[in-house]
Amino acid sequence: MADNTKEDFLQLVKRLGTFLSFRISTLVRSLDRRSFGAIAGLALAVVFTWKLIKTPRQSGGQSKRQNSSDSGSSGASTSSATLQVRDSHEDGRAQNVVDDFFQSSKLTLSQMVRQRLREGRKVTCCLLGVILEESTPEEVQKQATVRSSVLDVILEITKYYDLYLMERVLDDESERIIIAALEDAGFFAAGGLVKDKVLFCSTENGRMSFVRQLEPDWHIDSSSEIVTQLTRFIKYQLYISSSKLLRQPPNVSTATSLEEFFGSV
Repeated sequence: MADNTKEDFLQLVKRLGTFLSFRISTLVRSLDRRSFGAIAGLALAVVFTWKLIKTPRQSGGQSKRQNSSDSGSSGASTSSATLQVRDSHEDGRAQNVVDDFFQSSKLTLSQMVRQRLREGRKVTCCLLGVILEESTPEEVQKQATVRSSVLDVILEITKYYDLYLMERVLDDESERIIIAALEDAGFFAAGGLVKDKVLFCSTENGRMSFVRQLEPDWHIDSSSEIVTQLTRFIKYQLYISSSKLLRQPPNVSTATSLEEFFGSV
């Protein structure tokens, strides 16, 4: 009976291996700009699938040994039948995990924006550390550098959501520098962002006040303090940082960049 169990397990691994091989070959034949990320993510799907297979099988093996000891050959036959049903169920669950992964990897940027932001129509977003390379108000007194990979994401957001950009600045010249940088990058092209929706203030409290008055469904920020303060008032937030908040609320997501959150890098 142990040999049969081992053979069943090997057959399941072979089926999973064949399925994954087909998926990988299909992915390689249709590489696009997100495919390399999909290949890396495939490793995570395989690990998760292995856990789905491994854990229930161990408990099934224990149940089989107990039934064999307590009930003899009749109990062993029942356990073997149960194991076969469980194998089929586990095989289906493993395939569903991989199917879900590949389905998400094929989404366009437009689809990813709508999927990630879910319901809602209004989004607010800070500039420093998210849209701009600079991270302090002092830096933008001299120059403002738009992240080269963020334009496509912003333009997609403006297609479906009412977007407001905002930032704390130290003087009027900083405002002029930022607006000029956004314009040069193409943010105000036809159908894109509206200049009147780029807001400036002189304090962080002023920025939080902007967000609360606008009542967005999503707020995107690189300041842990502001994200923490707004948690009670905003339905969803995206914190742009290389590390999560110390005590991350359930309505706050974290990503290293806006582009990474929407899968465009």
